[in-house]
Amino acid sequence: MSDRAEQERINQVYRQWHGGAALAKYAWHRPDVVRQTAARSRALAELLPLTVGRDLSAVRVLDVGCGSGSFLRQLIDWGATPAHLAGTELQQDRLDQARTRAAPGIRWHLGQLDAFPDASMDLVSAHTVFSSILDEDLRRDLAAEMWRVLRPGGWTMIFDFRYASPRNAHVRKVTDVELLRFWPAASRHYRTLVLAPPLGRTLAALPWLIPEALATLIPPLRSHFIYMARKPETDRAE
Repeated sequence: MSDRAEQERINQVYRQWHGGAALAKYAWHRPDVVRQTAARSRALAELLPLTVGRDLSAVRVLDVGCGSGSFLRQLIDWGATPAHLAGTELQQDRLDQARTRAAPGIRWHLGQLDAFPDASMDLVSAHTVFSSILDEDLRRDLAAEMWRVLRPGGWTMIFDFRYASPRNAHVRKVTDVELLRFWPAASRHYRTLVLAPPLGRTLAALPWLIPEALATLIPPLRSHFIYMARKPETDRAE
């Protein structure tokens, strides 16, 4: 499959998904969605101070496939400067949503990463982006572009699925082998999180302690991961 054909397939899937009834499963007020959001926030609150630091005001961030901009809004809540943030999207409607919901000053870009200079970012992130790309070459190319835009000593961050979905042929899990091949680094962090969504939805009506305990005590039930890898510093002898 060519890159253009794969990108058009992704666009078509997302156009159908964004306007469909499937969105109801991800409504912000659902108990299982609230727990997922909280789990990701806890993991980020643990990992970001260990990587880019506690003070986010000077950190330059590019969020690839930014959707409606929720991750960048969270960074602003935690002290990031809007003018240091950027988000890319392939869907114009999603980018329009992000622009209207976020603080002024963020750079929004429709398209690929070629608009961003080499080594211009401290943190480059992608949230459930790679699992939407079925083509191996396109995955590799995007990973290489993220690495290019990242400065030496900066961090890449991937939030995605660790398991395949038997009910959704349009997504594919991201494996540990791919993570290490795409973003090789001596300094890296890996955290699993989030109770598998079908199980989370099933347990949504139960007291919060039950799904929280299952996700804490039985790691194989966690369906997602966060991977952070530090780009090696440039050799000073060069």
